[in-house]
Amino acid sequence: MPTPDPPLPDDWPALWQRLLHARAQAAAAPPPDGTLSAASAALLAVYQPLLQARQAIAGSAPHGHPGTWTVAQLGQSLDGCVATAAGDSYYVTGPQSLLHLHRLRALCDAVLVGAGTVAADDPQLTTRRVPGPNPVRVVLDPAARLDGRARLLRDAAAPTLWLCDARHAAAARERLQGGAAEVVAVPALLDAADPARGPDPARVLATLAARGLRLVFVEGGGVTVSRFLAAGALDRLHLVIAPVVIGDGRRGLQGAGPARMADCLRPPAQRLALGDDMLWDLDLRPR
Repeated sequence: MPTPDPPLPDDWPALWQRLLHARAQAAAAPPPDGTLSAASAALLAVYQPLLQARQAIAGSAPHGHPGTWTVAQLGQSLDGCVATAAGDSYYVTGPQSLLHLHRLRALCDAVLVGAGTVAADDPQLTTRRVPGPNPVRVVLDPAARLDGRARLLRDAAAPTLWLCDARHAAAARERLQGGAAEVVAVPALLDAADPARGPDPARVLATLAARGLRLVFVEGGGVTVSRFLAAGALDRLHLVIAPVVIGDGRRGLQGAGPARMADCLRPPAQRLALGDDMLWDLDLRPR
């Protein structure tokens, strides 16, 4: 079980309510009344890009070209693992990082996870630990591998979409009988000639944007986040590093990288201490 929620700066609850109001109005967060504490100012710097993105998306809609904006998060060990070799990830990071995760959910339209994360963790993907709206929950399961019994497919705690390749959607609907989610058939979500390539992030985001879900939080797992990163489908990546060494565990970011260190990705970044953890907020779309 997670430890109790850590104490917050005295001025944070009021500032968080202002951020939620800005979210509802599709506006950038207004300057705070008075002087912020250093801790609240540091938190604001991390969440402000999401509000700015929402404002930009809302401004583009009247021109007929509504955009999308995507943030991903991974909590991992010092040696780059998100779970032990047996799949235990409960919990890699600490309580302040858990609150951060719930705040990201509250500021986004949709929270997306892969089928592997649902099968391993049976997550709820709600904002129960912070004030704020629940996002639409999205399960990315192109080949309909899940059995339809996961909690978020049946609890009706928030609107939930089960995204499958159109060729597998009928199987998902059959398993979901009595469930509370909606199975969404996405044409050509998988390459018919090479299904092992995995789902196309661009088709996923286009499907969500068509439903008005334009600010998307890719919460996990490592395979899904890595696929969105490799496809250039992320605007922001939050890497939370916990002071723990796992060893032979399941890696977070995966995939082949450049042969030369000079060609490796070095995005602009800001850091934020979350208790004992360190958040690296990576800007993947620098101006």
